[in-house]
Amino acid sequence: MLARKVGKQLGKPTVSVTGWLVTKFLKWHNTILEENAVKLINAQPEDTILELGHGPGFGLQAASQLLTGPKGKLIGVDYSEYMHQMATERMKEQITKGKVMLFYSDLLNMPVAENSVDKVFHCNCYYFWPDLNAGARAIHKVMKPGSLMVTTLRLASLKKAFSMNVLTGDKWRPEVYMDVLKSSGFTDVRMENIRERNNNFQAIFASAVK
Repeated sequence: MLARKVGKQLGKPTVSVTGWLVTKFLKWHNTILEENAVKLINAQPEDTILELGHGPGFGLQAASQLLTGPKGKLIGVDYSEYMHQMATERMKEQITKGKVMLFYSDLLNMPVAENSVDKVFHCNCYYFWPDLNAGARAIHKVMKPGSLMVTTLRLASLKKAFSMNVLTGDKWRPEVYMDVLKSSGFTDVRMENIRERNNNFQAIFASAVK
């Protein structure tokens, strides 16, 4: 029961004691992943960047610092109202300047125009999507031809979460996710092992082809 509750909160934190604890865990566990995802997408000053499942907003902070061009724009989507509110507060200055737009929305209904995004990144979230195939197609739809998506994760942590019944099924497995990406129109799909600041994690790369 507790494992399922924690798993549910990890996927969609709410204003609750468990949600607060999960937010603290996300700050500790995901910050390195978020910062490195931003590095790996090779953001350019004029890019339009999309972060999916932005959580408290640490990845948004890192990405916004790189969009120094007048046309540079950052979009964030999260279907947790709690995370949306937290990130909105964190990014309020950039939002006021018009450089950042945050949407409280699920993946399939995100109000992002087709063929409008240069780079996409997300961390520890694909296994919470209700439908992996539909989610991958929704992302591919908003990406420009040849644009890049990077997903960061800690495979060791996922295996542990699965063994504790925090994650169930097989959607957490990178090979499942990568197969879905390929079938949804992505190419050059690959996973790399990366070490950063004594942290080991994995990054999955995928390019959108129209």
